[in-house]
Amino acid sequence: MKKFQEVKKLVDGLADDADKFYNKGNSAAGTRVRKGMQDLKNLAQAIRLEVQDKKNKEATKKK
Repeated sequence: MKKFQEVKKLVDGLADDADKFYNKGNSAAGTRVRKGMQDLKNLAQAIRLEVQDKKNKEATKKK
């Protein structure tokens, strides 16, 4: 659950830069958004692996 909270925090943190890029044309903010989205992708993958691992361990216990 900790990683999920990190996702929420990361997305909230990108809101200002996304606004600056899309509405004000600030290209440096676009770079920060791209970096943040890459971090988000990596964090999402880590969460996916964690969930799958937990699911597999629980399925093994039931056998």
